[in-house]
Order: sequence, then C-alpha cells, then structure tokens
Amino acid sequence: MSHPELPPPPENKHPEVLFTEIVIVGCGNPLFFDDGFGPAVFEEMQKHTLPDNVTIIDAGLGGPHFIFTLLDPEVTKKLVIVDIADYGAEPGKITKLRPEDLPPGSYRDAHSWDLAEPLQRIKDQIDITIIGCQPARVTDPDMEIELSDEIQKAIPKTVQIVLEIIGVDYGTTRQCIQEERQRGTPETCGSTESR
Repeated sequence: MSHPELPPPPENKHPEVLFTEIVIVGCGNPLFFDDGFGPAVFEEMQKHTLPDNVTIIDAGLGGPHFIFTLLDPEVTKKLVIVDIADYGAEPGKITKLRPEDLPPGSYRDAHSWDLAEPLQRIKDQIDITIIGCQPARVTDPDMEIELSDEIQKAIPKTVQIVLEIIGVDYGTTRQCIQEERQRGTPETCGSTESR
C-alpha cells in the first residue's frame, strides 16, 4: 500500500530568528475572570494592521517565562508586556511599569516561575514596558470565563497605549483598516519604523 507524499515543510529563511524587532506579549488566562485581560488585548491587537517588524503573542500563563528567556537582544529591541497587575488601584486603571519597578518575586506565572528575573537579565539590552491593568477580581482556582466591565472598558485604551509605544499612529491604523474593509483588499498601510 503506497502512501501519498507529503509536501516539504515551508522553508524558514531565518531559522535563528524567533521573534522580530518589536514583541508584544499578552499574558494571562481567560478561564480566571479578569486574568484574561492580556489575551483579550492580544485579540484586539490582531484586528489592527501592524508593521512587519512587530510580533504579537498570546503567551497564556506558562509561556511568558519561555518567551522572555528566548528573546535575542540582537534582534528584539522593544518588548511590551500586557498583563493584570494588582497595585491597589481602582479596577480597570492602567499603569506602565519598567522591570526596575518589579520587586523580586512579585511577578510570577502560574507555575511559580519568577518572570521578573529573565526581564532583569535583558532590560539593559531591550526596551521593556509592562502595561498592567488593575483587575476587579481573579477567580483562580475557580473558573469563570468573563471579564469585568472595568477591564472590558480598559482594553481599547490599552491597545492605544501599545500602539503609541511601538510608534504606530492609532488614528491612521484605524483609518487604514476601515479603508481596507471598504475596498475588500488585504493591503498593509502605516509606517514600519518605530519611534
């Protein structure tokens, strides 16, 4: 009995490059209410036309540790992390943090890996911004697939902040998307340079 031949896998032109110049990482788990903030921002970011030098990743819970340790400072120059952050503010309030603002052990993933430690190792070579949103509540270990109203309202503002950080004009990006939808073409517009 003969088996059909499978086509060869697509060629990776740059096998040594895992990520691009700008990496945006949404962290969290949508199963635990407001902990789904990072993935929700990731979903919204996918609706925008982004330059080729930008990679967006839904890192979930266990992924951030691996992503942060695999970044190559020779390639990646800017890292934007979107996650919930309990810093005693009103729910839905957004803050921007730097790795220096994270006390050791204060930023962990679900597997209890210290995420601040790999960030400390690369912070002098990669420009890192952490966008934290104050959750209303996190239901871990109980599952509740939903976001609070406050967190829902924070998503568009967070997307705007991310686009500003990576040097993409929010208004131009929105206009381009609307024009592409009207024309029905998948053209990309906007600057590919970061500020």
